[in-house]
Amino acid sequence: MKGIVEARAVELGEYIIESKATVRSAAKKFGVSKSTVHKDVSERLKLVNPQLYKKVKNVLEINKAQRHIRGGIATKNKYKAAAKNTNE
Repeated sequence: MKGIVEARAVELGEYIIESKATVRSAAKKFGVSKSTVHKDVSERLKLVNPQLYKKVKNVLEINKAQRHIRGGIATKNKYKAAAKNTNE
């Protein structure tokens, strides 16, 4: 069982780097929870593959810095769609 978890951590890390994915999108792609992804890439990956961990950490820091922007865009689109539906 232990090898499976470590392999998943490496696979998640590689996916996040390749696609610049967020924790949420990686969780959806792999069918696991956000908590599992976060634990895998922040704790387990550090022990299994420190070089990959550093790369993943950089991608996640960029995603975290951009999070408020993506949230604002999502809110804007939500209200645009609501206004469009009320005008029809």
